[in-house]
Amino acid sequence: MKQTTEALIKDEYTGAPSKRALAYVQSKRENKAPVVGIYCAYAPLELVRAMDAVPALLCAFANGPIEKAEAVLPSNLCPLIKSSYGFIISDTCPFFSLSDAVIAETTCDGKKKMFELITGYKPLHVMDLPQVPDAAEAEQNWTAMIGKLKAFLENTFKTTITDKRIEEEIKDTNEKNRMMRKLFSYASRVPSAIGWSELYDIIFTATPSSGRDLKPLLDTAFARLEERVARNECHGAPGAPRVLVTGSPLGGDATKVFRVIEEAGGVVNAIDNCTGMKCFMDDIEENTGNPLAALARRYLKIPCSCMTPNRRRLDTMDCLVAQFKPDVVVDVVLHACHSYNIESHKLGKHVMEKHGLPFLKIVTDYSTGDIEQLRTRIEAVLESARARMSAAGR
Repeated sequence: MKQTTEALIKDEYTGAPSKRALAYVQSKRENKAPVVGIYCAYAPLELVRAMDAVPALLCAFANGPIEKAEAVLPSNLCPLIKSSYGFIISDTCPFFSLSDAVIAETTCDGKKKMFELITGYKPLHVMDLPQVPDAAEAEQNWTAMIGKLKAFLENTFKTTITDKRIEEEIKDTNEKNRMMRKLFSYASRVPSAIGWSELYDIIFTATPSSGRDLKPLLDTAFARLEERVARNECHGAPGAPRVLVTGSPLGGDATKVFRVIEEAGGVVNAIDNCTGMKCFMDDIEENTGNPLAALARRYLKIPCSCMTPNRRRLDTMDCLVAQFKPDVVVDVVLHACHSYNIESHKLGKHVMEKHGLPFLKIVTDYSTGDIEQLRTRIEAVLESARARMSAAGR
């Protein structure tokens, strides 16, 4: 029996971004497009779209399903992994329900073992991600992994994915990324013309969408933002500290951090997470004659903390500071996300010594129990930023 979008939305996964993304995926499914679930930014979306399928971002950001997951998983495991697993075993993730197959990447040990537990629910393909991206063999190995994914998709869906179609989707992604960078330019204005909730809403929809499908939404957003700029309207109070948020993937219940920052008088104008701006900041080489290798080179540039050494994250931070001119950098680390937690020391030192900015590391989960503690710490770092701004005559 055909389910409506409203029927597929469960209490544990609500909010405008998820509803819009779900409506998009379901509309594609109703037009006979296969649905392929993804967990991570390393999944090559162009390969999925090249077989006229639609990617679906699988649920991972709600506290509700975690209790069920902890019947199997350790309680001190990353909440993103527990939430992902809890959604599946409780059958409350509409995106997983719609998916015909799932792509999984070995970004961390917890995810790798969780993937073993969900084998059998859907056809699942695990991609062995190289984690020393500058090694000579990394590109070759990741190209091979993308080739194996291509074979899995072709075998699962009884189709052929041609180089021509992959190249078309590469060009479409590049156009989408250019449009998204134009959107981000409104956040880089001083003062910012767009807030985090608008950015997050569009990013959540943009990630699985093609550029063709996203263009009407962005055209409407650009018109709205141009009107806002013409009226000299800005997001937040004039002179409010600008905050760049980085760290672990954030969404759903984890957006409590964004809300507390703005309740404390800051303005979140840059979101440097895998679930934020990160995936739209670079383009893929076109017309190389080997589109799988072009995809491999692009995806290996994503500066996730699972990579080592991860100099690219510091280089990216330099570019973001120059473009978005933050007054504070907040590094959000999910509990038991060890790679981001350890890397935070190096990042904080870089931000404070090279850019002279206040830096705050937050370790949190999806519950609401630490909100007041977060508020106290965020208020303190924003006060430090205000003192710095005042000393600079701002």
